[in-house]
Amino acid sequence: MRTLKNVKKTTANPVPLLHTRAVAAGQSGTQVSVTPRQAKWEHVGFAVRQIARGDTWTSRTGRHEACLVLLSGLALVSWSPDQGRPVRLGPRRDVFTDYPHALYLPPGTAFEVRGTQRSEIAECTSPTARRFAPREIRPEDCGLEVRGGGNATRQIIDILPPAAPADRLLVCEVLTPAGNWSSYPPHKHDRHAPPVEADLDETYYYRFSGPDGYGIQRLYTADGRSDQTLKVTDGDLVIVRDGYHPFVAAPGFDAYYLNTLAGSFRSMAATDDPRYAHLRASWPPPDARVPMIPHPARAGAVVGPGGLR
Repeated sequence: MRTLKNVKKTTANPVPLLHTRAVAAGQSGTQVSVTPRQAKWEHVGFAVRQIARGDTWTSRTGRHEACLVLLSGLALVSWSPDQGRPVRLGPRRDVFTDYPHALYLPPGTAFEVRGTQRSEIAECTSPTARRFAPREIRPEDCGLEVRGGGNATRQIIDILPPAAPADRLLVCEVLTPAGNWSSYPPHKHDRHAPPVEADLDETYYYRFSGPDGYGIQRLYTADGRSDQTLKVTDGDLVIVRDGYHPFVAAPGFDAYYLNTLAGSFRSMAATDDPRYAHLRASWPPPDARVPMIPHPARAGAVVGPGGLR
């Protein structure tokens, strides 16, 4: 695998930022998507689709495991083989108001998603030869953690964490209040060095609490050979192949991103930029705005100075 990764990183890579495509409210269609081949990596595929009320999206997982995450709306999902009953995903008003509903599907699965309401579905995928049982991931099954402190406080909602029964696919949501930093201190996961660091491909799919909202994400490598600063807006998708990748939300607009990761082993192990790693030991108190969405099954939150997202 390391040979493949090294080849990948020495070839010309596409631009790491993809913009969403507008789909009319009464229509169905793909808003943004990237395949492993398009990203020039091995492990992560991602797409967001709008499904109009009454429309149906039919697809297959093929040689991939998949996690379908409802971003908004209400949908009914059926699949084969191994289906017990159709699963209702939602309702979810939007990513800033309600916890996620999701569905894990193994390779070799045919599925159908019917929009009971106008719905937006994120499809997170990773190639695998292993098969785990399909399962519904309800809002109460998802995690709640408050990470960081001060103006680097954010809320983590784990959907498919390392402990979940899956092969390589990892999925979580992150909510960052206006003006705050996230994925901070800057960290990277671009080398296979267990248990300290995993070599993970990763996408960031962004939403903002208003149409004029935006944020800044910096992508830079430890050796200094690459250093990019990206302005991200609602619906943008960032491809993180290697290096550090901190993010900050502009004042006035809360930020959301959906992370999809997969790589050399099932872990989110990462290494901080050594220039900023000491900040983990001296966080100020958490921002009182976090958690931004209460957990549907419990009132308390796990507050941790560690964590990476």
